[in-house]
Amino acid sequence: MKETSLHRDLKYSYAGPGGQIEADVGGFVADGVTAAGEYIEVQAKNFGSIKKKALNIAAQGKLRIVHPVTLIKYIEVYDKKNKLQYRRKSPKRGNPWDIFNVLIHAPELALTPKITIELALVDVTELRVQDGMGSWRRKGVSIVDRQLMTIHECICLKKPADYLRFVPFKKKEQFTSGSLAEKAGIQTDLARKTLYVLTKIGLVERVGKQGRAFVYRRSGNNVP
Repeated sequence: MKETSLHRDLKYSYAGPGGQIEADVGGFVADGVTAAGEYIEVQAKNFGSIKKKALNIAAQGKLRIVHPVTLIKYIEVYDKKNKLQYRRKSPKRGNPWDIFNVLIHAPELALTPKITIELALVDVTELRVQDGMGSWRRKGVSIVDRQLMTIHECICLKKPADYLRFVPFKKKEQFTSGSLAEKAGIQTDLARKTLYVLTKIGLVERVGKQGRAFVYRRSGNNVP
C-alpha cells in the first residue's frame, strides 16, 4: 500500500539521528530502529493487523508502536489538474481515548514488557482529488495523502499502570460504561471498548450489574 506522508514523517522522526529506516527483524520489517536499538512501528489503524509482527519484534528487542491521533484535520480538495478547489476544517476531533478503538483488537500488546505504545497527538492535512474513483460517501472523491502539520504532545504507555490515566475513578468507586463515557466526555461505545481493554490488562474488574449494564471498579491487583 502507498505510504502516506504522515506515516513517513513519523517514522523518520522517531528513528531519529543515527537511526535506520526499514529494519529487518527476524523475518519482519520494522518501520525503523533508533541509534539506541529500539525498533519503531507506526500504526494508525487496527492493532490486530500488526499483533503477530509486534510480538515477534518484541522477542528480538524493545519496540515502540507509534499511534497518531488526529486532533485537528484540514481537508484540501483538488481537481484532476491539481488545482485547489477548497480547504476546510473537519468537524471531527480525535483524543487520546481513541487508542482503544485500535487496541481492542490486540490488548495483549499493552501487557508485553518490551512494547511501548506511544500516542502522537497531531494535526494533519488530508489531500483529496475529485477523480471519481473514491468512496460513494465522498461522492467519488479520493483520499490521496495525509500530511503531518504539528505534533502537539506524545503520551507514552509503557506498562499497564500507565493506562490508569483512563480510569478517572477512585479505588472502590463503582462505575458503568455510561458513567465512564459521561466523565471522560466520550461515546458510550468507546467507553465499552475502553473497559474491555482495561479488564483484559487487569486494571478494572466486573463486580456486578446495574440493570443491563455491567458494573466495574478498579482492580486491586498491581494497581497503585
